[in-house]
Amino acid sequence: MQSYGPQPVSRQLPTEEARDLLALTRDLAQREIAPGAAAEEEAGRFPRETFTLIGEAGLLGLPYPEEYGGGGQPYEVYLQVLEELAAARLTVGLGVSVHTLACHAVAHYGSKEQRAEHLPGMLGGTQLGAYCLSEPTSGSDAAALRTRAARDGDDWTIDGTKAWITHGGAADFYTVLARSGGEGAHGISAYLVPGDAPGLSAAPPERKMGLKGSPTAQVHFDGVRVPDTRRIGEPGQGFAIALGALDSGRLGIAACATGVAQAALDAALGYVLERRQFDRPVADFQGLRFMLADMATRIEAGRALYLAAARLRDSGQPFSARAAMAKLFCTDTAMQVTTDAVQLLGGYGYTADFPVERYMREAKVLQIVEGTNQIQRMVVARHLAGPESRG
Repeated sequence: MQSYGPQPVSRQLPTEEARDLLALTRDLAQREIAPGAAAEEEAGRFPRETFTLIGEAGLLGLPYPEEYGGGGQPYEVYLQVLEELAAARLTVGLGVSVHTLACHAVAHYGSKEQRAEHLPGMLGGTQLGAYCLSEPTSGSDAAALRTRAARDGDDWTIDGTKAWITHGGAADFYTVLARSGGEGAHGISAYLVPGDAPGLSAAPPERKMGLKGSPTAQVHFDGVRVPDTRRIGEPGQGFAIALGALDSGRLGIAACATGVAQAALDAALGYVLERRQFDRPVADFQGLRFMLADMATRIEAGRALYLAAARLRDSGQPFSARAAMAKLFCTDTAMQVTTDAVQLLGGYGYTADFPVERYMREAKVLQIVEGTNQIQRMVVARHLAGPESRG
C-alpha cells in the first residue's frame, strides 16, 4: 500500500553511532519538546529544564572534543541534530546553536588550562551560554563596538551594553567581545564572564513577534571585573575569534531554518491531504501540488547546501563563503515555505489553532540573526569579486 503524508526525512549519516544519535534526538524531540511547544511559546516560557535534559542526553556539546565532555561529532552530524530540535521547537534548536557559539572561543582559542577548567561544565548540561557581540549602535558593523575592557592589574574591568543577546539574563556564562585597545577590529579582545559576576545585569526581555520562549535582552556591564585568566586568546585577537565563531554559527542558523521549514511543510501537507473542497481533497488541485513540490525542493536544496558546507568545515577546508550561502538560502527558504504553508491552510493558517503561523513568525528572525541576509550577500560577493573598491 502506498503511504501518503509527512514522511521521516532520509539522512545520510557517516556512522552507526551518528544514526543512533539522530534517532535519539528525534525521539526526545517528539516526546519531550514538540507536544508543549505551542503553549509554552504562547506563554513565553523559557525551557531551561529542556536544556538540562539535552545536556544529560549528551546533545549539548556534540561538535566538541570528548576529552572535555563533548560528543566528538563532526559538524555534519551536529547540524542534523540541530535541525531535528528546531523542527520540534525553534527556541530549543536556536538555544543549542547559540550555546555552541558561546563555547567556541574557549574550545578553539582557550589555553589548555582554560579548556580543562571551563569546557566540562559548558558541555555537560549544567551551564548555558550566551554570546555578546552586538550592541545598540553596532549590529552589522560589529567592529565598531564600544563596550570597553580596561586592564587593572591582574584583572580587566568591563563597561558597556550588549544588545539582542539570546539567553540574556538567563545564561550561566557570557562570551564577551570588548574593546581593549584602539579603534577598529584589531582593538578587540574576548572574555569569559560568569553570569553572576557583580556589575552584570540584564534588561527586561525584548517583546518579539516570535520566539517568545527565548529571552532576548540587553546585557549591561558596569565595572564588571574579570581576571586575566578569563581572557580568551591574545589581546586584540577578539574580532578574529568572533568571525571564526560566526562562520560556524551561521551553519547552525541554516540548520534551524531547515528544521522550521520542514515542520511547516509537514503541517501543510497533513492538512491538505485531509481537507476536502468540491468533493475531493484539496491536495488533488494542481496549483497546490505545485506549491508543495516547490516547498519540498527548496528544503532539500537548503539541507544539501548546509551539509556541503559542514563537510568542508569537517575536512579543514575554507567554508566561510559556503556558510554564508547556506545561512542566506536556508533562512530565505524558511520564510518562503512558512508563508506558503499559511497560504495552503487558508484562514486556518492565520489562526493560532494551527502551528504554521508560529513557524512564519519564527522564520523571520532567522533572516536577521548572526548577520542579516544582506550581510551574507556581501560576504559571498566578497569571496567572488574581492573587497569593494572605494577609490
